[in-house]
This record gives sequence, structure tokens and C-alpha cells, in this order.
Amino acid sequence: MPLITVAHSPDSDDAFMHYALAEGKIDAGDIEFRHVLQDIETLNRVAAEGKYEVTALSIHAYAHLSEKYALLNHGASMGEAGPEGYGPRLVAKEKWTPAQVKTETIAVPGFLTSAYLALKLWAPLAEVVEMPFDQILPAIARGEVAAGVLIHEGQLTFGAAGAHLIADFGVWWGQETGGLPLPLGGNAIRRDLGSELQTRVSHLLRESIRYALEHREEALDYAISFARGLETDRARADEFVGMYVNARTLDYGDDGRRSVRLFLDRGFEAGLLPFKADVEFVG
Repeated sequence: MPLITVAHSPDSDDAFMHYALAEGKIDAGDIEFRHVLQDIETLNRVAAEGKYEVTALSIHAYAHLSEKYALLNHGASMGEAGPEGYGPRLVAKEKWTPAQVKTETIAVPGFLTSAYLALKLWAPLAEVVEMPFDQILPAIARGEVAAGVLIHEGQLTFGAAGAHLIADFGVWWGQETGGLPLPLGGNAIRRDLGSELQTRVSHLLRESIRYALEHREEALDYAISFARGLETDRARADEFVGMYVNARTLDYGDDGRRSVRLFLDRGFEAGLLPFKADVEFVG
């Protein structure tokens, strides 16, 4: 019986997409799945060892890991473009202009995160400090850092902490690229599993996402316990899940795949990546 470890973040959107597999809502056949929950920057770093058969990764981190992993064609977290778009959000305690905040020290949720890469493409000379993603907003509120890039639920809750939006990188990336979505995270599968097992695992993971989207209320019942800061606000938890688990999560789409390659190419051209990434999608 193949044992497949699926590593992902302890967040409501990841919990939502993996609900059906974690709770036995779909038939996995002879494949046994084990779920490991760790924050995304930890997963980015552990992936260098090839520890898990399937892992969530920042798209930025994937550029360093493409020899060990291929990207699954589903499981993506993408920021969206347009006036109502969204992505990682740069916030500050003061109502600074973008030019002002670029001279301040900015907290980032990990040097391998896509949020960090987006920030450095937006402000190449920005001074940054790394801290756990869930400590950034409290640190801004206490005045320990001037500004920070928020991922996960903090993108919706920063106003309650007295912070002000300076830039939304999903909106910015769309303006830079003619409307492409901003690639943030993806699910990757280890290359040494072989094509047959990769195909079977990929199918089941995609079915888990499909099940959650088709049984939204029960999947949200499960996921809401992972919704830091939104546990008692079902409507906003549902909003956050909808931002990052949607039709694009079932398939990047041609524009999504093109954007992944462009995002990493821009990182390489800016000297933020050591080599041009070999991006491969499977499943």
C-alpha cells in the first residue's frame, strides 16, 4: 500500500481543499494519505530535502526545487488582478505613500515566499526582516516594525489591528502584466514517484478540491477551525477561502501557467533567483 504524505499549511484554504481526503469523503483505493501541517516557509525549506511526496510550496521556492519536484496542475493559490483584485498586502501603522514605505524596514513571512519575491520586484532596494507570518501584524501594531507583507487571513483582518493598506501585490502584478494573476503557492509532487503513481495521486488530490467546491458548506465547517482570526466570522472565512480555492485551483489555466513562468523569469532577471527555473506541470 503506497503511503503518500501530503504536507500543507494549517490554514483554512488548505484545509478546505484537502478536506475530502483528510476526512475520507472520497475513495483513495489502496493509497494511504497522511497529512502534515506546517507553515509555508518551513515547507519551503524542508522541500530541499525531498522529505514529503506531495507538498505545498511557494512558487518562489519552487524555482530552487524543480529538480526534485514538479508542480501539480491543481492546488494553486493565485492572487487576482483588476480593481477588485487581491494578493499579499503590504500594510503599515502609518498612512504612508508607497514611496515613503520603501524607505522603511519591511517584515516579510520568509525569504522563499512569493510574497517576498513580489515585494522585491516592487521595491528592489527595500530593507527587509524575516519573521513568522502570524507575527507580522502584531509586530506592526506594537510598533516593532514599520510595515509588513501579510499573507493568509491577515489580508482581511489588518484593519481591525489599526494597520493601513499601502500596496496590494495581486493588483500591482496585474497592472505590470496586462491582467495576469499573481502566482503565490502550488502543490508539488516528487519526481521520483514515477508517472503512474503521480497520475493516481494527482487525480485524488484534484478530486478532493472538486468535492470541497461542490460541498462548500460541509467543507467550510471543517476549514473554519483553521481560520486564524476568523473562527467566529463565517462570512469572512468563506470570503478568504473563496479567494484562494476556486476554479483556478482545479486548473491554473493557460494564463496562470504563463504567469508562473513570467514571475520566476522576472525574479531571475532582477538577480533575485540564481538561475532560470525549469517549470513543469503534471497531472
